[in-house]
Amino acid sequence: MSASEKFEQQPLTSHLAELRSCLMISLAAVLVAFVLLSTVTEELSAWFLKPLLRVLPGQQSLIFTSYQAGFFFT
Repeated sequence: MSASEKFEQQPLTSHLAELRSCLMISLAAVLVAFVLLSTVTEELSAWFLKPLLRVLPGQQSLIFTSYQAGFFFT
């Protein structure tokens, strides 16, 4: 029996259990990535804004009213 035949013969509850486990693993991965990336927020934002800071005229600086506003340039 091939893997595709075995997959097709599973009952609905088995498919839902597999889906639940995949969703839990995905959620855990997103949470871990969020925690890890939140520790390097300053360095990450400096890396993203480096090209913009390089072309600013004179001694000007960037001012944002909220942290995520720096990523929405018009």
